[in-house]
Amino acid sequence: MKTIIKNTRIVNEGKIAEGDVLINENRIVQVGGIIQTNGNYTEIDGEGKYLMPGIIDDQVHFREPGLTHKADLFTESRACVAGGVTSFMDMPNVNPPSLTQELLEQRYQLAATKSLANYSFYMGVSNDNAEEVLQTNPANVCGIKIFMGSSTGNMLVDNRATLEYIFKNAPVLIATHCEDEATILRNLDKAKEQYGENIPVQMHPIIRNEEACYLSSSFAIELAKKCNTRLHILHISTAEELALFSNAVALAEKKITAEVCVHHLFFDADDYAQLGAKIKWNPAVKDKRHKPELLKALLNGTLDVVATDHAPHTLEEKANLYSKCPGGAPMVQHSLMLMLDFYHKGQITLPQIAEKMSHNVATCFQIKDRGFIREGYFGDVFLLDADEPQLITANSLHYKCGWSPLEGYTLKGKVEKTLVNGNLVYDNGVCIEGTNGARLLFNR
Repeated sequence: MKTIIKNTRIVNEGKIAEGDVLINENRIVQVGGIIQTNGNYTEIDGEGKYLMPGIIDDQVHFREPGLTHKADLFTESRACVAGGVTSFMDMPNVNPPSLTQELLEQRYQLAATKSLANYSFYMGVSNDNAEEVLQTNPANVCGIKIFMGSSTGNMLVDNRATLEYIFKNAPVLIATHCEDEATILRNLDKAKEQYGENIPVQMHPIIRNEEACYLSSSFAIELAKKCNTRLHILHISTAEELALFSNAVALAEKKITAEVCVHHLFFDADDYAQLGAKIKWNPAVKDKRHKPELLKALLNGTLDVVATDHAPHTLEEKANLYSKCPGGAPMVQHSLMLMLDFYHKGQITLPQIAEKMSHNVATCFQIKDRGFIREGYFGDVFLLDADEPQLITANSLHYKCGWSPLEGYTLKGKVEKTLVNGNLVYDNGVCIEGTNGARLLFNR
């Protein structure tokens, strides 16, 4: 089956060029110019629209198995393609957590039958599963995830000997959640002394403060340098941590890389007054002074990729007292729209969005044949009307949890169509079932 996208603006590898793109079966076979086709084909009119490489989100929590009252692979993969996200990498803190190769493989089998988007799952680490972790196959698993700080699902790794052993011997990239548990508990005790059980959510960035992030991130980097580890630190949220990273070498040559999430670029501590626990994430959304520094570091290559940490909970769970209210919120459907908000303010270009959300993720994880609009690569693309305003309402959400912290916001940018492996899976508000995504493979 051939698909041709005509007269579009192709956003790819630092440029915007007008032309056509031809996809045959699953792969892009021709890019640019006026393309003539014979036989049966589907034509998509891209006039006035931008064709962008599918977004690759390297950090999501789709909650399956075991926590599917919050989200599942079927619903959240639909939210992905509605937002231009064609591939995702899912975290191991599910129930049961992905702490054995068998449990990890079961998740891949689930996704093969349920997910519209392409998928990968991280292997999880506990204090006592090191040998299982070291069996992880670098060719078909995105990475190893270590919670070096507070964790859900009893996955906090605080045994230094275990950490050093895995950092030294890991066959694949290690991704870390870095917040210092001792610092957080100390700050939490102070808040309890002051407020009892009624801790206001505005205390969240004070409890999970800059110090907690810096102490843990700097320890992870110290360990990585000692052990020569390929380390990727997730959701950097402070200006202070930026000093730990560098843009001195090209991304493909970096041993230590870092991610920023859209909510840390968009929200700040002033938003707790209106949104409350809906923007309670771990690490916390913090003082507004961090936002311009994080964006600057993303643009200059100190931070490497943009992700979401998409982590849905029910509204009932979010309504609990602070100490029982889980961190996390849904975001995959709207990550592009938040980045487009910076585009419309003149703070980032469309090629830079493609670089930080697609190209760099593929490079960082060494993903095979994805992340670029190139001949021979898989047909993971989306067609974008960059200027159409969208009011975000409950009715427009594909998330199983049924809410978003962005409800009531009007943002410019509409994903019109999304193709995964050359198959049209989203068309003007409608998810098209019948073809599922594929397991991500890696050049390692």
